[in-house]
Formats: sequence, structure tokens, C-alpha cells
Amino acid sequence: MARPNLISKAELLQAARICLAEKGIEKTTLKAIADEAKVSQGTVYYHFRTKDQLMLELTQSLCAASWQSQNQHKESGSIEEALQGAKDRCGYDSFYHRLFFTSMAASFQSEPNRERLGAMLREENEQLARLLCSRWDGSPVAGIPLEHWGVLINAMVDGLAVQALLDKDFPKDAVFNSLGRLLHAISGGVNNHEL
Repeated sequence: MARPNLISKAELLQAARICLAEKGIEKTTLKAIADEAKVSQGTVYYHFRTKDQLMLELTQSLCAASWQSQNQHKESGSIEEALQGAKDRCGYDSFYHRLFFTSMAASFQSEPNRERLGAMLREENEQLARLLCSRWDGSPVAGIPLEHWGVLINAMVDGLAVQALLDKDFPKDAVFNSLGRLLHAISGGVNNHEL
């Protein structure tokens, strides 16, 4: 029997996460999510007009949770820990990145979703820049502002995620180790606070 319409968006997102993990993105429908949450399909439509909107909100919630976890460890947090988190989410079967890139592709057909995803990327870039500002006293390369370092590192991590999604044999451990060494070498010219 369906639950009454007293269900939160967060509960529906959790049901969506379960469906996506069990069925995959292509076979997950709003009806399957309603069944998993034990609510009517109308309840799901009340909160999410489309599957694309639901997937985008799930992507945003996963990203926000990741940054919240990173920020909770701000005192002990380091660039290495942030890279480790990125590496942990990177892989051939990465749930997060499959969801992220599927949402990204779908957002090109929906301007509101595209704007929301763009805002999410800007927030990620800003979070990275804040992390770098807390560790570096200035840009390690003259003429490159710290906020651009956030964009560049985010682009590298997303590019590595694409490669890992497409190549079962992608050497993520070695590549992320190299990325960490690259950032350490680049930052050698600034006063680091425990890179």
C-alpha cells in the first residue's frame, strides 16, 4: 500500500539512489522510484517534474554532502584529502560521475537545469579555491589567480573521471598520485600550510 503524501524530497532522493544503484540510470523511472519509496507516482511528480530534474537534484545533494564532509574536517583537511575523495569517486562504475555526466548531457536540453548545474560547478570551483586559499598564501604561478586554480583543478578531476568511466584499465591510483605530486611541485613556491 502506498504511503500518504508525507514524504520529503530527501526520502525520495534516497529511494532514487537505491533504484539507480540497483537498476542503473537508463532503467530507473519515476514509477520505479515511487514503488521504492512506497508512494504514488503523483507524489514523485509533485516533487520532481521529470527524471532529469530528479537526477540533477540527486547530483547536487551528493556533491553538497561531499563538500560538507570536507568542510567538517577543515582543520585537518588538506588538498591531499580532497584529491583522495575525488579519487574515491572516480572509476569505471562511478555512480556519482555517471549521474553527474548524464545530468550534464540532459541539461543541454533544459535551460533551467543547465543553469542549476552551472551554479553547482561554480560552487565546486569556489570551494576548491577556498581550500587552496586556506593552504597557500598566494598563487604559485604569477598571473594565475587562486580562483582560477579551483577551476583548473576541478576540470582536471572531471577529465580524469571521464577517462575512468570509459576505460576499465584506467590507472587512477597512479594518475591521482601524479596529480598530487604536480600540485605539490607547483605550490613549492608559496608558503604552504600543510599542502
